[in-house]
Parts: sequence; C-alpha cells; structure tokens
Amino acid sequence: MNSLNIMVVDDSGITSKKLIAILEALGHKVVCTAKTGTEAVSCYRQHNPDLVTMDITMPDMDGVEATKLIMDEFKDALIIMVTSHGQEEMVMNAVKAGAKGYVLKPVNPEKLKEHIAMVFKRYKG
Repeated sequence: MNSLNIMVVDDSGITSKKLIAILEALGHKVVCTAKTGTEAVSCYRQHNPDLVTMDITMPDMDGVEATKLIMDEFKDALIIMVTSHGQEEMVMNAVKAGAKGYVLKPVNPEKLKEHIAMVFKRYKG
C-alpha cells in the first residue's frame, strides 16, 4: 500500500504518540493530530487526509459527532474508530454516522495495518 496522509484524533497524548509511531512504522505520514472533536473537524478541513483514526470519547465533542460532521461535509472521508472494549453501541452509532470500521485499544500494529488495507480496498477499490 502506498504511503497515506493520516490524521490521528485522540484526547490521550500517550495513545496519540503510540498511534503515530505505529502509523509511521507502517510507512504512513501523520499530517495532523487533534485532541477534541472540534479540533478534528477543523484539522480535516485544513489537511483533507487520506484516512482518520478517531477516538470516541473526547471532551467538547465526541468522535461520533465529529465523524458525522466530517462525513456531512466530505462524503468520501475514510474514518476508522479507535475504541475501548465496552463501547459497542457507540461504535455502531459511529458506523451509522459514516465511519468505515473500528479497531480496539490497545492498538495492535498488524491489525491496524490489515484494517487500513481492508478499508482502502473496499472504499477506494
């Protein structure tokens, strides 16, 4: 897979750093990070990344609402939710809002690689 421009959205600095390290090790470029849903929407507008990893639980606006706002404006956005166990209902709400899938925390690099490849094959074919 070619190198992608990716936006990482997570209110945890530790989680963001881990995701960035994994994504860069996979050959991708992280073009923007955001800690809130509001920042995520603004960051997406500015950078128009190839893919977004989106946390669900964040201050000011959760990942479900941020996903909905991004998808309303950018119909071809590719967003993967990054979630903890026990948030299945919120994940389903995110998928209804337009997310293309989800990965569980703690993020396994191989699973993330497989999921990114699957999302691109399915939606960019």
